Amino acid sequence: MSKAHFGLIGLGVMGENLVLNAERNGFSSVVYNRTFAKTEEFLNGRAKGKNIEGAIDLKEFVEKLDRPRRILMMVKAGNPIDAVIKQISPYLEQGDLLIDGGNSLYSDTERRVSELEKQSFGYIGMGVSGGAKGAYEGPSMMPGGTRSSYDQIESLLQKMAAQVDDGPCVTYIGPGGSGHFVKTVHNGIEYGIEQILSEAYDLMKRGSGDSCKEIAELFAYWNSTEELSSYLVEITQQCLLTKDPLDNTDLVENIMDKAGQKGTGLWTVVSALKLGAAVPTIYASLNARVLSSMKSNRIRAEKILSNPKDGNLEFFKDSQFREYLTDAVVLSTISSYAQGIDILQLASKEHNYDLNMQSIAQIWKGGCIIRSTLLKRIQEAYNNNGSLISLLLDPWFSAQINRRLKGLSLIVSNAALAGIPVPCLSSTLDYLNSYRTSRLPQNLVQAMRDCFGSHGYERLDKEGSFHTDWID
Repeated sequence: MSKAHFGLIGLGVMGENLVLNAERNGFSSVVYNRTFAKTEEFLNGRAKGKNIEGAIDLKEFVEKLDRPRRILMMVKAGNPIDAVIKQISPYLEQGDLLIDGGNSLYSDTERRVSELEKQSFGYIGMGVSGGAKGAYEGPSMMPGGTRSSYDQIESLLQKMAAQVDDGPCVTYIGPGGSGHFVKTVHNGIEYGIEQILSEAYDLMKRGSGDSCKEIAELFAYWNSTEELSSYLVEITQQCLLTKDPLDNTDLVENIMDKAGQKGTGLWTVVSALKLGAAVPTIYASLNARVLSSMKSNRIRAEKILSNPKDGNLEFFKDSQFREYLTDAVVLSTISSYAQGIDILQLASKEHNYDLNMQSIAQIWKGGCIIRSTLLKRIQEAYNNNGSLISLLLDPWFSAQINRRLKGLSLIVSNAALAGIPVPCLSSTLDYLNSYRTSRLPQNLVQAMRDCFGSHGYERLDKEGSFHTDWID
C-alpha cells in the first residue's frame, strides 16, 4: 500500500482547509486529531472521496507517511505544541520534518529548531496568513528553519501557496524562528491597518453623520486606488453593508465595541521595544484594543468626563473632508508597513536572519490578510535600493508624505477639537513629524538625566561624553 506524502495534526478549520489544499494540488495526505471522532467527521464529510486517510493514534499516523515524513502541526501555540512534539518524537526517524503552522512565539521556535536538529529531525516554524478561506484557496506562508528542511517541502508549499504575477506567495525566510517572527510582524501591521480603517469609519459616523452605506461607498472608492486597494479595505466595505438578519439594520452597529487579541500584536510591540524600533502607529492600535476592553469603565467615564466639543463639526461635512481623510488613511497605512519593516530590518541584524525585504513584500502580495497593491511599491522600493534605511525615504513614498501631510494634520487636529479619539492617525502624525525633524527636544531630556543621575551627555561641537554639576 502506498504511503501518504503529507501529514497533518490538528483538524481545526485552518488544518482542514490546508490539508484539502494539499490534496487538491496532488499530494496524498493522512490526518490525525486528538479526538478520533473529529477525524471521522472530517473523513466522512469534507474529505470524502479524496486522497486523504485518517489515523487513530500517532504511531499509526507516522507509519502511514512516506519518508522523509513531512508533518504539519496546526495546534495551539505554547505548551500544546511542545506536548505534540514530545508525543510524536519516539516514532520519528532521522530526516523526518515537523512544521509548526500556528502563531508561535519566535523564541519558542528558536528553541525547538535547536532541540530537534540535535535529534536529527528537521523543524520549520511557518507563519500562515489568509484566514480559513486563504488556507483553502492559497495562503501566504512564511517558513523559517534550516535551509535543508525547507528544501524538503518547497515543492509542496509552492503549489499550496497563493499565486501572484511574480510567483507563489512563499519563500524561505531564514534560520531559526525567523518565519514566525515575520508572521508576528505581519500581524502587528494588520493590527495597525484595522484600527486605521476603524478610525476613519468613526470620524465619518460621528463627525459627518454618514450612514454605513455612505461610508462603504468611500471604502469602495479607496479599494479602486493604488494607495489603498487591499483585502482589509475590501472586507471592511462588506462588513459595513451587511444587514442584521434579526431586524435588517446595519449589523456592525449591533456589535459590542470590545476587540480581542491573540498575542501577536503584543509580541510585535515588545519585540520592537527590545530592538529599539519606533512603532507608534502599531502600538496605538494595540492600546486601542486594550482600551476597548474596558467597556464598563468607559460607560461610567462618559457620564463624568465631559467632551470639550470645541471643534466645528462643519469641517467633517465640508466637501474636502473625504480628501483629507484619504490623506490620513494613506499615510497611516504607509506608516504601519514602514514600522513593521523597521522591526524586520533590526531583527535581521540582531538575530542574523538575513531577511530579504523584497521577497517578504512579494509573498505578502497574495493570500495574506495585509495583501494590498501598496506592497508592489514596497517591493519596488527595496528592489531599487536594497540598503534603504526607511521606506519613508523612498522617492515614491516620500512624495506621498509631502503631498498628504497637511490632510493628515487637519484630520487629527479637528478630531481632537471634536473629542473624537484617533490614536493611530494621531500617532502617525507625531511619528512623521518627529522623523522629518533633525532637532528634537531630547537635548533637554539628556540634561535632566545628567542633572539627577549623572548619566552624561554628548555635545554637538565636541566628541566624547560630558557631565555637568547642574546644581550648586
